[in-house]
Amino acid sequence: MKFKALVLLAALLSLTACEKKEAEPAAKTKEPVTLETEADRFSYGLGMIISERVLKQYGEVNYKLLFKGIKAQHRDQETLINLEEAGAALNAYMEKEFTAKSEANKAKGEAYLQENANKEGVQVTESGLQYRVITATDGAKPAGSDQVTVHYRGTLIDGTEFDSSYARGEPASFGLNQVIPGWSEGVQLMNVGSKFEFVIPQALGYGERGAGGSIGPFETLIFEVELVEINS
Repeated sequence: MKFKALVLLAALLSLTACEKKEAEPAAKTKEPVTLETEADRFSYGLGMIISERVLKQYGEVNYKLLFKGIKAQHRDQETLINLEEAGAALNAYMEKEFTAKSEANKAKGEAYLQENANKEGVQVTESGLQYRVITATDGAKPAGSDQVTVHYRGTLIDGTEFDSSYARGEPASFGLNQVIPGWSEGVQLMNVGSKFEFVIPQALGYGERGAGGSIGPFETLIFEVELVEINS
């Protein structure tokens, strides 16, 4: 299994070689850290990017050891393990975290789907897609090759919102052959002007790969979708 996070982390850390100086760690006082130079902003920003794109995907991190490893490697000092051992340690830990998260997401998703299927008004297609009509209309229905304009809100089953055209203040347009299978199938069931709720099993969503840092592996997704128009 390939871990893009490992590649990204290696690339981010390699950027520190471009800096001739490393800002000294802040003194242990209650005074706020300030970003007075370009190097300061670079260093702080690099830490933020590593945290957002890598560390947030995994469990607890020992920041003291993290900083020591960065500092020793950057300064070509003696390290506690070599780079090959470091890579093996990261891969082993990431694989363990990935497996645990995957199994948990699968179990929670399957339980949610079973419960939701029994709710009033919920229909289940042959593929396993679940939908509920919120607002019904008699408008036209799109085909799988059409481009549509929609308003939508996407959440995880715990209610965490990961995307919303409503929040952006404008609808989104895309081809139904360019989206995840659950979206393509679901929107084709809709009439223009209607509003549906879709519960998309992981197999019809992003599956093992997830999407960015917001949607983990094997996540079951919930979308509230309003079909504004068919563009094609």
